[in-house]
Amino acid sequence: MFESLGDRLQDVFTRLRGRGKLTEKDVDAAMREIRLVLLEADVNFKVVKQFVDHVRERSIGEEVIKSVTPAQQVVKIVFDEMTDILGGKEKDIRFAPHPPSVIMLVGLQGSGKTTAAAKLAVLLHRQGRTPLLVAADVYRPAAVEQLQTLGTQIEVPVAYYKHKSALEICEQAVKEGARKGNDVVILDTAGRLHIDTEMMQELVDIKASVDPSETLLVVDAMTGQDAVNVALTFLETLEFDGILITKMDGDARGGAALSMKAVTGRPIKLASVGEKMNDLEVFYPDRVASRILGMGDIVTLVEKAEEHMTEEKARKLEEKLRKQKFDFEDFLEQMQQLRQMGGLSKVMEMVPGMSGMARQQGLDVDDGQLKRIEAIIYSMTPQERHNPHVLNASRRRRIAAGSGTSTQDVNQLVKQFSQMQKMMKAFTGKGAGGMGMLKRLFPF
Repeated sequence: MFESLGDRLQDVFTRLRGRGKLTEKDVDAAMREIRLVLLEADVNFKVVKQFVDHVRERSIGEEVIKSVTPAQQVVKIVFDEMTDILGGKEKDIRFAPHPPSVIMLVGLQGSGKTTAAAKLAVLLHRQGRTPLLVAADVYRPAAVEQLQTLGTQIEVPVAYYKHKSALEICEQAVKEGARKGNDVVILDTAGRLHIDTEMMQELVDIKASVDPSETLLVVDAMTGQDAVNVALTFLETLEFDGILITKMDGDARGGAALSMKAVTGRPIKLASVGEKMNDLEVFYPDRVASRILGMGDIVTLVEKAEEHMTEEKARKLEEKLRKQKFDFEDFLEQMQQLRQMGGLSKVMEMVPGMSGMARQQGLDVDDGQLKRIEAIIYSMTPQERHNPHVLNASRRRRIAAGSGTSTQDVNQLVKQFSQMQKMMKAFTGKGAGGMGMLKRLFPF
């Protein structure tokens, strides 16, 4: 989502670093570029003005202009201010002192509310809680069936009662959750294509009746400033505690996320970063700002690595890399693992100074590409998988025919394998500086 914004901001900083000592004129020129970049990213113009004014005021201070590394000081100031407009510190979901805690999701139709409810249930289940989903959207065709299907998929119960109003469904579901030992009840309420009096009154009545510990507005990042306007309109009638932003993995320009807290006064608490059910994350403003500015996000990388790779697997892989025995079977396993973590490009964004490298080298894969890679590797003989150097032209033609792919596909895979080998060797080799921790925790 922030790829274009991040790349352009990093270009500005690169030019600043090339100047050595900075003058006030240099800072003003950089601020004009940053203002343009943020406006083109669909950030609210008032937020842009406030942001640029704060950065400029701090950047022309004596401690920056006379600093040995003034450009780095400016980057630090931009990071601090960006973290601030994104919300400062992460804001936790509030839970009731006595279960069940009720989390009420509200928002317009099409914002991804029902899917977000299921993803939230998965996130809470990973935290050791026992959620109950509630199908309270009695208006949208197939809304109930969609939530029930998702509930079956993630093995979380879904409460729904025929011939009852949304308010009655929510009230009864909260009682059922208390009776059955569910410590969190997630209400998937109805939305509309636009905000209307009837919908808002229903939400107000539900909130007054069940007294949720957390009311989250679900907004679609792809709608840009419209998402901010929706939040402001909701606030006029319905007080909510925070925002769950969906489609953060899309190609939106990032304006909604960067504007939301400053304009509405409500923090982004959760962000959906992919289509899978486990792709809902706590929103950390400082980590997001760090990624945007190309500074990496080691903490999130380590957390993801620990989720998807056991210490034993990491040790074996490191041993293979050290002995230069990394083969196609290891390559396939790592591709599958990286795919579970969101893809190699997302992983690289979290490594300081490596943002965008996977994209530039064409190493990232989607599900379709991964299936093609699997077919090609499974069409190799054991000798070919373990000794890639034996893959001559005739063997590659045979593998292509056996996997239903082309010789060009096989050649491309061999090239990707070689590039990944070099990259992994760089990560695990000596002299990699800050990569020592990665080597121990996730030696990919």
